[in-house]
Amino acid sequence: MDAIKAAEYARALYSAHGDKAEAEAAQKMRECEAAGKDSEAADWKAVRQAVRAMRGPHQT
Repeated sequence: MDAIKAAEYARALYSAHGDKAEAEAAQKMRECEAAGKDSEAADWKAVRQAVRAMRGPHQT
């Protein structure tokens, strides 16, 4: 999955799940890894990173 597609998925996931979007992507990534679907796990990892980049740094 290219960066543009990952960003599109990240935006959609963030719209649907808000602050829980990163956790949702992480869960999907772990499920794919457990099922041996390495390519799909890499896609979800890219989406997770895109969500993290959208959210920006944590504030204290």
